[in-house]
Amino acid sequence: MNNFSKVEVGNNLRDSIKEVVDSLGGFSHFISQGEVVLIKPNFNTADPFPASTDISFLKEVISLIYSAGAKAVIVGESSTYSRNTRKEMEKLGVFDLEKETPAPKIYVFEEREWIKKEIPEGKYLKKVTVPKILDKVDKLILLPCLKTHSYAQFTGALKLSVGFMKPWERIPMHLKNLQEKIAELNRIINPDLIIMDGRKCFINQGPSKGEVREPGIILASTDRAVCDIAGIKIIQSYAGNSLKNVVPEEVVQIKNFLEEK
Repeated sequence: MNNFSKVEVGNNLRDSIKEVVDSLGGFSHFISQGEVVLIKPNFNTADPFPASTDISFLKEVISLIYSAGAKAVIVGESSTYSRNTRKEMEKLGVFDLEKETPAPKIYVFEEREWIKKEIPEGKYLKKVTVPKILDKVDKLILLPCLKTHSYAQFTGALKLSVGFMKPWERIPMHLKNLQEKIAELNRIINPDLIIMDGRKCFINQGPSKGEVREPGIILASTDRAVCDIAGIKIIQSYAGNSLKNVVPEEVVQIKNFLEEK
């Protein structure tokens, strides 16, 4: 079975999401009846898509997960350490999703319980505090956006996991060896599926603002590195991108992650 799929988005967003996941076996391949599924979107700030996850995209993914037989869907996030997560998600209308039928549960990680975890053989990141819910759910699905990043070069599936860290721990993380720490953090994050919304992307700057292009695609994978490499190549197809001289596999967060697998 393939571990990567990419589709051009048609007139129906739900059908396009279903199509890209169907190429990997379908939502029912990843989700069993009665399971609890955690979705990790990108609500680092309340800036509009592609800076943050598009609510209509998230809504359709939630619906498709429930259609596959999930008992409960949790949408969990923690914004950048300088922002209040609840306020950022309120600006985007995230909590309105709790009015849907069936409805997801919206988790602000800072308002929930945290646990400390050791990073196996961590060189740059020895331990980290993450939401306890990670150990309670049956499945984890990541919904990264497609964009460049001013400090980490690129932010996709691997970088999305930084949002699982307790906010104050992200301050020293960003001061030195950021990409190496991203790779090590991902040793303790184990997603079952990644669905990347590439309908729009930033080709420079990022993560909250940048020059926008519209690839009009959705990517899905079971492999974070594969998804991120494909995302970088898409960005590189546009003139004026900040990754033009980059070999995707040599981006530090990707290279180190691949070496550790």
